[in-house]
Amino acid sequence: MELVLLIIIAIFAIAYRSSQTQSVTSTTKYISGQAKDLYDRIAPFSYKQMRAKIKDLGEDFTPKQFIRQIALFAGLASVISYLYFYNPVITIIYAAAATFVVPYLQFLRSKRVYSEYVFEQIQTYTTNVIMEFNTTQSFVKSLEGVRDSGILEDPVLSDVNVMIDMSYANGTIDQSIAYFDERYPYYMVKNMHQLFYQITKEGARDSGESLENMSLDIDALVEGVYRDRMDRANFHTRFVTFGLALFFLVMAMQFLLGKDSYIKLLDMWYVDFLLHAIILINCYFLITGEKYYNEDVGVE
Repeated sequence: MELVLLIIIAIFAIAYRSSQTQSVTSTTKYISGQAKDLYDRIAPFSYKQMRAKIKDLGEDFTPKQFIRQIALFAGLASVISYLYFYNPVITIIYAAAATFVVPYLQFLRSKRVYSEYVFEQIQTYTTNVIMEFNTTQSFVKSLEGVRDSGILEDPVLSDVNVMIDMSYANGTIDQSIAYFDERYPYYMVKNMHQLFYQITKEGARDSGESLENMSLDIDALVEGVYRDRMDRANFHTRFVTFGLALFFLVMAMQFLLGKDSYIKLLDMWYVDFLLHAIILINCYFLITGEKYYNEDVGVE
């Protein structure tokens, strides 16, 4: 009977985490067919450069906050592992392992903050280039106007300078547009550049109306991204809450069997194996969910 209860708990944990992962995927695909991994296709940047920008934005964790996180994870892991095994040695091992997760979670968080920052820079780039073009009627001059306005920051500012240099060197905007599209594969960037390419190469009787429609499209896309971020944040809270709750299902089993009977079960190797499996599987899905939540922000 006891073994059956453990198997039921393990099956429930695996099934629940699988359904949550599928729910995350369906929630975030608000623009069909456009979801891609931003970090595999965006301009390459080193972790050192990324952290420097995070510090400039004031989003980096202080040493005190970092230590608090380590203490929180180690303490939580100690409580959970002790409730499962009532073994101080195993408790210490799990607590030590939990501390190694903290730097990885900080890395994921840094990537998310950096991704949000880049997306905001791209939003600024697209909207201001359109406004500048209404005045200059020249794509390159529009880029120069946005660059000289001081509203852009690196890495987008550096890439705009590269676009300007390429346009003058090649006498055409083709290569510069291809360069920027590859570096920042956002739907609104590609659409805007395609419109400018058509206006420049083919001409347009009323570019003002086309650009106004493009501005409305960009606003709609940006609104969708920010709405998606809020949905992600709300779902992430529930995801973590229920994930942690699954760890404490063993308490229900102890309540049903009694603590003494439960401790006797721990002498059986397969019971130990199932308990370790429950912890490791749930940890895997929690970390996977964290990775997905932090890495795909801003993807259209």
